Amino acid sequence: MTDPTATVRELLREHYSSLTQSERKFATSLLENYPAAGLASITIVAANAEVSTPTVARMVQKLGFKGYPQFQQALLKELEAKVSGPTQRRDKWITEAPEGHLLNRFAQAVTDNLGQTLFNIDPEQFDSAVRKLANTEGRLYVVGGRITRALADYAFTHFQAIRQRVTHMTSSSATWPHYVLDMVEGDTLLMFDVRRYETNLQRLAELAADRGVKIILITDQWASPIAPVAQHSFNCWVEIPSAWDSNISTMMLLEAMIAATQEEGWSETRDRYDRLDELFDMTRLFRKFS
Repeated sequence: MTDPTATVRELLREHYSSLTQSERKFATSLLENYPAAGLASITIVAANAEVSTPTVARMVQKLGFKGYPQFQQALLKELEAKVSGPTQRRDKWITEAPEGHLLNRFAQAVTDNLGQTLFNIDPEQFDSAVRKLANTEGRLYVVGGRITRALADYAFTHFQAIRQRVTHMTSSSATWPHYVLDMVEGDTLLMFDVRRYETNLQRLAELAADRGVKIILITDQWASPIAPVAQHSFNCWVEIPSAWDSNISTMMLLEAMIAATQEEGWSETRDRYDRLDELFDMTRLFRKFS
């Protein structure tokens, strides 16, 4: 019996070591176009992955499903969750949320989100992404979407203090070609994209990737369509008892990245902090207490 709260992607990661070579081939094919690649008939998905139908059936059972129909239903539910809007999310929580005060339910949901997010972060991937964020030989670009642009702005404010050569791309996609024009191989693009995923962000990622830019994606548990072109993709759990998704786990990951980037090049960063404080004193931007 499979865990009803686990996504198929999580189950694949959990059971990957026990899969045969053919089963891993199907798993890779599924993840390359997830979850759409698993929504056709079992014969079609097997043919698309160039494996046999029994291979697909065996792998599905290894993941804990009784058969392919139950496996496919799980993928359909994930796809439905991906495209759901605020009204559908609220209706789901109203009918399925546990009893108790909203504050308690909210706190439990946030705690679960943080735990799931941390559990699914690969430390080596995190460290590799941080090295790219700290690498001043290339320029760092930061961009977000309709909701996540607030996270992008927060990220830019900190990274601009930590390192040189940081660019905050505007929220207007009409201006993005001007930024892409100056992108070169060795640059890094930090992107935020959560459901409902934005087609303009996906196109930006594709254009940047074509120019050799390394993409670091922060997305939700269902994964933005940008993920296939990203060098590093981090999934943050976001569901809460609300019509809106939560940015708490996303912010946790971002702040961890900011802290790690600061430490990666601390000698240079400390010097920048000192010089920045001198400038703040000269402009009298902040009140000083003696």
